[in-house]
Amino acid sequence: MPRGQGFKGFLNYVRRNPAFGAGIVLLLLLFLFSTVATLFVEKDGAYPLAAMPKQPPGGEYPFGTDSVGRDLLPTLIYGTQMTLAIGMIAGVIGLVVGTVLGFMTGYFGGIFDTIIKFLVDVLMTIPSFLLLVVIASSLPNPEEMSVLTMGLTLSIVAWVQPTRAIRAQVLSMRERAFVMMSKLSGMSGMEIIIRELMPNLMPYLAISLAGAVNGGVLGSLGLQGYWWWIIEPVIVIALIFISFLLLSIGLDEFANPRTRRTV
Repeated sequence: MPRGQGFKGFLNYVRRNPAFGAGIVLLLLLFLFSTVATLFVEKDGAYPLAAMPKQPPGGEYPFGTDSVGRDLLPTLIYGTQMTLAIGMIAGVIGLVVGTVLGFMTGYFGGIFDTIIKFLVDVLMTIPSFLLLVVIASSLPNPEEMSVLTMGLTLSIVAWVQPTRAIRAQVLSMRERAFVMMSKLSGMSGMEIIIRELMPNLMPYLAISLAGAVNGGVLGSLGLQGYWWWIIEPVIVIALIFISFLLLSIGLDEFANPRTRRTV
């Protein structure tokens, strides 16, 4: 993304990267859907017994109702708000931990790298959803967990994938010529990580964040047997995942100097 050109430079970047712009638009629409829409829809409709159960989509209930009488329109609006928050909490924590571990283990190696690599390999073999169910069931009153608690619970496994991806990239970059030149110039290991290696991290952060948000949505939705209970949350899941994926594609030019173009 052009530096020092302000908003005009940002617009030029979006024009050159329609995927980046599409991702921003999708995220903005999801944000508006989960915030502005709450001004027009009562939250009480998202609770059981608020409507006739098992009603298909229609005039009174645009998205239908579920088996316990929840109107799925307010349920989806407030559920989107909650799951976006859960995904962002888990994603940010997971990325921070994954970034630190990935760079430290990939660049410095040693016994710490061996331990972290072993933990990552073990956790990658365990289905994340199964692990989260076990963790949640061990907590008191899991059905009353707050958004923050659910986000923290998801972050327990959210660091694994970014750690693995970032470590692999650092291992491939640390022997390249520009890193060797930085060492010869007297730069310390941390300086090389921050000034030379970190700019190449953006696409992986965006992709990992997309996965974390998607995981948060999947972890907080209870999909059941009637089609109108399934299709709306699936659409939201797909839009969230696609929006972050488009952002990661659009950020590739900013993060990868080899693909950077000038106007």
